[in-house]
Amino acid sequence: MPKIIKKKSAAEATGAGGWLTYRPELKVLDCTIRDGGLINEHKFSDEFVRAVYAAALAAGVDYFEVGYKGSKRLAKREDFGPWKFCDEADLRRVFGDEPDPKMKLSVMADAERTDYHTDILPKSESVLSMIRVACYIHQIPTAIEMIQDAHDKGYETTCNIMALSTIQENELRAALKLLAKTPVDYVYVVDSFGSLYSEQVRDYIRSFMHGLGDSGKKIGIHTHNNQQLAFANSIEAVIHGVTLLDATVYGLGRGAGNCPMELLLGFLKNPKFDQRPLIECIQQYLLPLSRQIDWGYSIPYMISGQLNLHPRDAMELREGARKEEFLAFYDKMME
Repeated sequence: MPKIIKKKSAAEATGAGGWLTYRPELKVLDCTIRDGGLINEHKFSDEFVRAVYAAALAAGVDYFEVGYKGSKRLAKREDFGPWKFCDEADLRRVFGDEPDPKMKLSVMADAERTDYHTDILPKSESVLSMIRVACYIHQIPTAIEMIQDAHDKGYETTCNIMALSTIQENELRAALKLLAKTPVDYVYVVDSFGSLYSEQVRDYIRSFMHGLGDSGKKIGIHTHNNQQLAFANSIEAVIHGVTLLDATVYGLGRGAGNCPMELLLGFLKNPKFDQRPLIECIQQYLLPLSRQIDWGYSIPYMISGQLNLHPRDAMELREGARKEEFLAFYDKMME
Protein backbone atom coordinates (compact mmCIF):
# COMPACT_ATOMS: atom_id res chain seq x y z
CA MET A 1 0.00 0.00 0.00
CA PRO A 2 1.51 3.38 -0.95
CA LYS A 3 2.64 5.61 1.87
CA ILE A 4 0.51 8.71 2.34
CA ILE A 5 2.63 11.83 2.75
CA LYS A 6 0.97 14.74 4.52
CA LYS A 7 2.03 18.08 3.09
CA LYS A 8 3.45 20.33 5.77
CA SER A 9 1.85 23.65 6.55
CA ALA A 10 3.86 26.82 5.93
CA ALA A 11 4.51 27.11 9.66
CA GLU A 12 5.72 23.51 9.91
CA ALA A 13 7.89 23.84 6.81
CA THR A 14 9.70 26.88 8.17
CA GLY A 15 10.29 25.44 11.61
CA ALA A 16 9.53 26.91 14.98
CA GLY A 17 11.33 30.20 14.44
CA GLY A 18 8.10 32.17 14.29
CA TRP A 19 8.58 33.90 10.92
CA LEU A 20 7.35 32.53 7.61
CA THR A 21 8.95 32.70 4.20
CA TYR A 22 5.46 32.46 2.74
CA ARG A 23 4.28 36.04 2.54
CA PRO A 24 1.78 36.72 -0.23
CA GLU A 25 2.91 40.35 -0.64
CA LEU A 26 6.36 39.26 -1.83
CA LYS A 27 6.88 39.66 -5.57
CA VAL A 28 9.67 38.33 -7.77
CA LEU A 29 11.23 39.98 -10.82
CA ASP A 30 13.15 37.96 -13.39
CA CYS A 31 16.03 40.01 -14.85
CA THR A 32 17.74 37.11 -16.67
CA ILE A 33 17.62 38.71 -20.12
CA ARG A 34 18.41 42.23 -18.95
CA ASP A 35 21.33 41.45 -16.62
CA GLY A 36 22.48 38.50 -18.71
CA GLY A 37 22.59 40.75 -21.74
CA LEU A 38 25.54 42.57 -20.21
CA ILE A 39 27.77 39.58 -21.00
CA ASN A 40 26.80 39.07 -24.65
CA GLU A 41 25.96 42.59 -25.88
CA HIS A 42 22.24 41.75 -25.49
CA LYS A 43 22.38 39.32 -28.42
CA PHE A 44 19.99 36.66 -27.17
CA SER A 45 17.97 34.94 -29.87
CA ASP A 46 14.20 35.26 -29.95
CA GLU A 47 13.99 31.55 -29.16
CA PHE A 48 16.11 31.94 -26.02
CA VAL A 49 14.14 34.96 -24.79
CA ARG A 50 10.82 33.21 -25.40
CA ALA A 51 12.07 30.12 -23.56
CA VAL A 52 13.15 32.06 -20.46
CA TYR A 53 9.94 34.08 -20.56
CA ALA A 54 7.79 30.92 -20.79
CA ALA A 55 9.71 29.32 -17.91
CA ALA A 56 9.32 32.39 -15.69
CA LEU A 57 5.62 32.65 -16.51
CA ALA A 58 5.03 28.97 -15.75
CA ALA A 59 7.06 29.33 -12.53
CA GLY A 60 4.71 32.05 -11.25
CA VAL A 61 7.12 35.00 -11.47
CA ASP A 62 5.50 38.44 -11.19
CA TYR A 63 7.67 40.65 -13.45
CA PHE A 64 9.93 39.88 -16.42
CA GLU A 65 12.62 42.41 -17.31
CA VAL A 66 13.43 42.24 -21.01
CA GLY A 67 16.40 44.58 -21.33
CA TYR A 68 17.30 48.26 -21.56
CA LYS A 69 15.86 51.35 -23.20
CA GLY A 70 19.31 52.37 -24.43
CA SER A 71 19.83 55.59 -26.35
CA LYS A 72 20.61 55.05 -30.03
CA ARG A 73 22.65 58.24 -29.90
CA LEU A 74 25.09 56.53 -27.53
CA ALA A 75 24.99 52.94 -28.83
CA LYS A 76 24.79 51.78 -32.42
CA ARG A 77 22.05 49.32 -33.24
CA GLU A 78 24.43 47.18 -35.34
CA ASP A 79 26.76 46.67 -32.35
CA PHE A 80 24.13 45.26 -30.01
CA GLY A 81 21.22 42.88 -29.90
CA PRO A 82 17.63 44.14 -29.72
CA TRP A 83 17.44 43.90 -25.93
CA LYS A 84 19.79 46.87 -25.56
CA PHE A 85 16.98 49.05 -26.93
CA CYS A 86 13.71 47.13 -26.47
CA ASP A 87 11.91 48.83 -29.32
CA GLU A 88 8.19 48.21 -29.30
CA ALA A 89 8.35 46.26 -32.57
CA ASP A 90 10.87 43.82 -31.07
CA LEU A 91 8.83 43.45 -27.90
CA ARG A 92 5.67 42.66 -29.83
CA ARG A 93 7.47 40.27 -32.18
CA VAL A 94 8.60 38.13 -29.24
CA PHE A 95 5.84 38.61 -26.66
CA GLY A 96 2.87 39.37 -28.88
CA ASP A 97 0.46 42.28 -28.76
CA GLU A 98 -1.17 41.05 -25.55
CA PRO A 99 1.33 39.32 -23.22
CA ASP A 100 -0.10 37.15 -20.46
CA PRO A 101 -1.23 39.58 -17.73
CA LYS A 102 -0.13 37.21 -14.96
CA MET A 103 3.49 38.37 -15.49
CA LYS A 104 4.21 42.01 -16.28
CA LEU A 105 6.97 43.11 -18.65
CA SER A 106 9.53 45.69 -17.58
CA VAL A 107 12.64 47.41 -18.92
CA MET A 108 15.52 49.29 -17.32
CA ALA A 109 16.24 52.88 -18.26
CA ASP A 110 19.65 54.23 -17.25
CA ALA A 111 19.77 57.86 -16.18
CA GLU A 112 21.55 60.01 -18.80
CA ARG A 113 21.65 57.04 -21.20
CA THR A 114 17.99 56.89 -22.20
CA ASP A 115 16.04 59.14 -24.55
CA TYR A 116 13.05 58.62 -22.34
CA HIS A 117 10.88 61.44 -23.68
CA THR A 118 10.68 59.75 -27.09
CA ASP A 119 11.72 56.11 -26.64
CA ILE A 120 9.40 55.30 -23.74
CA LEU A 121 5.93 55.35 -25.21
CA PRO A 122 2.74 55.96 -23.24
CA LYS A 123 1.62 52.79 -21.47
CA SER A 124 -1.46 52.66 -23.69
CA GLU A 125 0.82 52.17 -26.72
CA SER A 126 3.20 49.62 -25.18
CA VAL A 127 3.21 46.03 -23.93
CA LEU A 128 5.40 47.15 -21.01
CA SER A 129 4.04 47.67 -17.50
CA MET A 130 7.05 48.82 -15.47
CA ILE A 131 9.96 51.20 -16.07
CA ARG A 132 12.96 50.67 -13.79
CA VAL A 133 15.11 53.77 -13.58
CA ALA A 134 18.74 53.05 -12.69
CA CYS A 135 21.04 55.81 -11.52
CA TYR A 136 24.17 56.67 -9.61
CA ILE A 137 23.78 58.96 -6.62
CA HIS A 138 24.78 62.10 -8.55
CA GLN A 139 22.08 61.32 -11.12
CA ILE A 140 19.17 61.41 -8.68
CA PRO A 141 17.71 64.66 -10.13
CA THR A 142 17.63 63.09 -13.62
CA ALA A 143 16.19 59.86 -12.20
CA ILE A 144 13.39 61.80 -10.53
CA GLU A 145 12.49 63.45 -13.84
CA MET A 146 12.46 60.02 -15.53
CA ILE A 147 10.30 58.51 -12.79
CA GLN A 148 7.78 61.32 -13.11
CA ASP A 149 7.73 60.95 -16.89
CA ALA A 150 7.14 57.17 -16.70
CA HIS A 151 4.50 57.58 -14.01
CA ASP A 152 2.68 60.21 -16.07
CA LYS A 153 2.71 57.80 -19.02
CA GLY A 154 0.97 55.18 -16.91
CA TYR A 155 3.77 52.85 -15.76
CA GLU A 156 4.75 51.33 -12.45
CA THR A 157 8.23 52.57 -11.57
CA THR A 158 11.31 51.71 -9.55
CA CYS A 159 14.47 53.61 -8.70
CA ASN A 160 17.56 51.40 -8.59
CA ILE A 161 20.38 53.30 -6.88
CA MET A 162 23.56 51.69 -8.18
CA ALA A 163 26.92 51.29 -6.43
CA LEU A 164 25.15 51.71 -3.10
CA SER A 165 28.20 50.54 -1.17
CA THR A 166 30.17 53.62 -2.31
CA ILE A 167 27.61 56.25 -1.26
CA GLN A 168 28.13 58.50 1.74
CA GLU A 169 25.42 58.27 4.38
CA ASN A 170 24.40 61.91 4.13
CA GLU A 171 24.08 61.65 0.32
CA LEU A 172 21.88 58.58 0.59
CA ARG A 173 19.72 60.21 3.25
CA ALA A 174 19.18 63.25 1.01
CA ALA A 175 18.35 61.07 -2.02
CA LEU A 176 15.77 59.03 -0.11
CA LYS A 177 14.15 62.20 1.16
CA LEU A 178 13.74 63.39 -2.42
CA LEU A 179 12.49 60.02 -3.68
CA ALA A 180 9.89 59.90 -0.92
CA LYS A 181 8.19 62.90 -2.61
CA THR A 182 8.03 61.24 -6.05
CA PRO A 183 5.44 58.79 -7.41
CA VAL A 184 8.02 55.96 -7.53
CA ASP A 185 6.60 52.60 -6.40
CA TYR A 186 9.81 50.79 -5.35
CA VAL A 187 13.26 51.98 -4.30
CA TYR A 188 16.00 49.38 -4.63
CA VAL A 189 18.87 48.27 -2.46
CA VAL A 190 21.39 47.37 -5.19
CA ASP A 191 24.56 45.44 -4.37
CA SER A 192 26.28 46.38 -7.63
CA PHE A 193 29.69 45.03 -6.67
CA GLY A 194 28.56 41.94 -4.75
CA SER A 195 30.38 43.37 -1.76
CA LEU A 196 27.65 43.50 0.88
CA TYR A 197 27.25 41.17 3.85
CA SER A 198 23.90 40.35 5.42
CA GLU A 199 24.37 42.82 8.28
CA GLN A 200 24.94 45.61 5.76
CA VAL A 201 21.87 44.59 3.77
CA ARG A 202 19.84 44.75 6.97
CA ASP A 203 21.21 48.20 7.82
CA TYR A 204 20.55 49.56 4.32
CA ILE A 205 16.96 48.34 4.44
CA ARG A 206 16.45 50.05 7.78
CA SER A 207 17.99 53.24 6.37
CA PHE A 208 15.69 53.07 3.36
CA MET A 209 12.63 52.53 5.52
CA HIS A 210 13.57 55.44 7.74
CA GLY A 211 14.50 57.71 4.84
CA LEU A 212 11.32 56.98 2.88
CA GLY A 213 9.24 57.45 6.01
CA ASP A 214 5.48 57.19 5.68
CA SER A 215 5.51 57.83 1.93
CA GLY A 216 4.21 54.34 1.19
CA LYS A 217 7.18 53.42 -0.99
CA LYS A 218 8.16 49.78 -1.11
CA ILE A 219 11.71 48.42 -1.21
CA GLY A 220 13.35 46.01 -3.64
CA ILE A 221 16.64 44.09 -3.58
CA HIS A 222 19.10 43.32 -6.40
CA THR A 223 22.13 41.23 -5.48
CA HIS A 224 25.30 40.00 -7.18
CA ASN A 225 27.11 36.80 -6.32
CA ASN A 226 30.77 37.83 -6.08
CA GLN A 227 31.07 36.41 -2.55
CA GLN A 228 28.40 33.73 -3.01
CA LEU A 229 26.06 35.82 -0.87
CA ALA A 230 23.41 36.83 -3.43
CA PHE A 231 20.90 34.26 -2.19
CA ALA A 232 21.74 34.79 1.51
CA ASN A 233 21.40 38.56 1.13
CA SER A 234 18.06 38.13 -0.63
CA ILE A 235 16.86 36.01 2.30
CA GLU A 236 18.05 38.72 4.69
CA ALA A 237 16.08 41.27 2.69
CA VAL A 238 12.91 39.21 2.97
CA ILE A 239 13.33 38.95 6.73
CA HIS A 240 13.62 42.73 7.09
CA GLY A 241 10.69 43.78 4.93
CA VAL A 242 11.74 43.99 1.27
CA THR A 243 8.82 43.07 -0.99
CA LEU A 244 10.27 42.94 -4.54
CA LEU A 245 13.09 40.48 -5.18
CA ASP A 246 15.30 40.31 -8.27
CA ALA A 247 16.70 37.00 -9.48
CA THR A 248 17.88 35.31 -12.67
CA VAL A 249 17.54 31.78 -13.97
CA TYR A 250 20.72 29.82 -13.08
CA GLY A 251 22.17 33.08 -11.75
CA LEU A 252 22.83 34.37 -15.28
CA GLY A 253 24.17 37.91 -15.15
CA ARG A 254 27.10 40.24 -15.42
CA GLY A 255 30.29 38.89 -13.91
CA ALA A 256 29.55 36.69 -10.91
CA GLY A 257 25.87 36.69 -11.77
CA ASN A 258 22.81 37.22 -9.60
CA CYS A 259 20.65 35.47 -7.06
CA PRO A 260 19.53 32.23 -8.72
CA MET A 261 15.79 32.24 -9.35
CA GLU A 262 15.43 28.51 -8.73
CA LEU A 263 16.94 28.90 -5.25
CA LEU A 264 14.77 31.88 -4.39
CA LEU A 265 11.45 30.34 -5.39
CA GLY A 266 12.23 27.23 -3.36
CA PHE A 267 12.82 29.40 -0.31
CA LEU A 268 9.69 31.53 -0.59
CA LYS A 269 7.25 28.61 -0.04
CA ASN A 270 4.47 30.37 -1.93
CA PRO A 271 2.37 27.63 -3.59
CA LYS A 272 2.01 29.78 -6.70
CA PHE A 273 5.72 29.29 -7.47
CA ASP A 274 6.96 26.22 -9.34
CA GLN A 275 10.65 25.42 -9.77
CA ARG A 276 10.19 22.72 -12.39
CA PRO A 277 9.83 25.01 -15.45
CA LEU A 278 13.04 26.77 -14.42
CA ILE A 279 14.98 23.52 -14.08
CA GLU A 280 13.74 22.44 -17.50
CA CYS A 281 14.84 25.78 -18.97
CA ILE A 282 18.25 25.47 -17.31
CA GLN A 283 18.77 22.01 -18.76
CA GLN A 284 17.70 22.97 -22.27
CA TYR A 285 19.07 26.51 -22.58
CA LEU A 286 21.25 27.74 -19.71
CA LEU A 287 23.62 24.76 -19.52
CA PRO A 288 24.51 24.98 -23.21
CA LEU A 289 24.96 28.76 -22.85
CA SER A 290 27.28 28.26 -19.85
CA ARG A 291 29.67 26.37 -22.11
CA GLN A 292 29.87 29.38 -24.43
CA ILE A 293 29.75 32.39 -22.09
CA ASP A 294 31.48 32.85 -18.73
CA TRP A 295 29.48 33.95 -15.71
CA GLY A 296 29.12 32.96 -12.07
CA TYR A 297 31.32 32.80 -9.00
CA SER A 298 35.08 32.70 -9.58
CA ILE A 299 38.17 33.91 -7.72
CA PRO A 300 38.56 37.20 -9.66
CA TYR A 301 34.95 38.16 -8.92
CA MET A 302 35.44 37.21 -5.28
CA ILE A 303 38.43 39.54 -5.09
CA SER A 304 36.62 42.49 -6.66
CA GLY A 305 33.65 41.93 -4.35
CA GLN A 306 35.80 41.83 -1.22
CA LEU A 307 37.54 45.02 -2.31
CA ASN A 308 34.20 46.75 -3.04
CA LEU A 309 35.23 47.38 -6.64
CA HIS A 310 33.35 47.27 -9.93
CA PRO A 311 34.03 43.85 -11.52
CA ARG A 312 35.29 45.35 -14.80
CA ASP A 313 38.88 44.21 -14.16
CA ALA A 314 37.73 40.72 -13.26
CA MET A 315 35.52 40.60 -16.36
CA GLU A 316 38.45 41.67 -18.54
CA LEU A 317 40.57 38.86 -17.09
CA ARG A 318 37.86 36.24 -17.55
CA GLU A 319 37.35 37.30 -21.18
CA GLY A 320 41.08 37.12 -21.99
CA ALA A 321 43.56 34.37 -22.82
CA ARG A 322 44.89 34.23 -19.23
CA LYS A 323 41.53 33.83 -17.56
CA GLU A 324 42.80 31.45 -14.86
CA GLU A 325 45.86 33.39 -13.71
CA PHE A 326 44.20 34.13 -10.40
CA LEU A 327 47.34 34.78 -8.37
CA ALA A 328 48.68 37.47 -10.70
CA PHE A 329 45.26 39.12 -10.64
CA TYR A 330 45.18 38.97 -6.84
CA ASP A 331 48.64 40.57 -6.56
CA LYS A 332 47.70 43.28 -9.04
CA MET A 333 44.46 44.15 -7.25
CA MET A 334 46.14 44.21 -3.83
CA GLU A 335 48.88 46.64 -4.87
